[in-house]
Amino acid sequence: PVLLQVCFIGRSNVGKSSLIRALFSLSPEVEVRVSKTPGHTKKMNFFKVGKYFTLVDMPGYGYRAPRDFVEMVEAYLQERHNLKRTFLLVDGVVGLQKADHIAVEMLEEFGIPYVMVLTKIDRASRGLLLKNVLHIQEFVKEKTQGCFPQLFLVSSPEFSGVHLLRCFVAHVTGNLPAVEAS
Repeated sequence: PVLLQVCFIGRSNVGKSSLIRALFSLSPEVEVRVSKTPGHTKKMNFFKVGKYFTLVDMPGYGYRAPRDFVEMVEAYLQERHNLKRTFLLVDGVVGLQKADHIAVEMLEEFGIPYVMVLTKIDRASRGLLLKNVLHIQEFVKEKTQGCFPQLFLVSSPEFSGVHLLRCFVAHVTGNLPAVEAS
């Protein structure tokens, strides 16, 4: 059987590799290199997570994006019928940027279900973080149709929010059944 896939996409230097490494720290088969230079991931990387699903690490867009980024990513998103969820990472310090809006437009146009993940929350002041969270929530409510309404806030170095996001990934891939509250 074809395994379900989840993919992680975001601007260069959004902390994608760090988040993937933190999320899948318990899965030795997911070996992601974290580079000090933004835009290090140039190709799509596929990691089989046990016998459960496949994780796809996309190259970053915006600054230092690979030349063939649009063709590569659009082809993947349009042709993958086993893609269960896309995780769109947004930097918690700088909030939504123009390049993020373009990524949202692409996901919306293709009808791809996606989730926004706010990264680097440990680097933002509480006031700035609140401002960015409120702005993203308003943006999602008013400008999107395919975006999951819950925003996930994470810090890879501190593992804040990582467990909840890990559970959500397990849930959307059918590996964590919902439990009815009694």
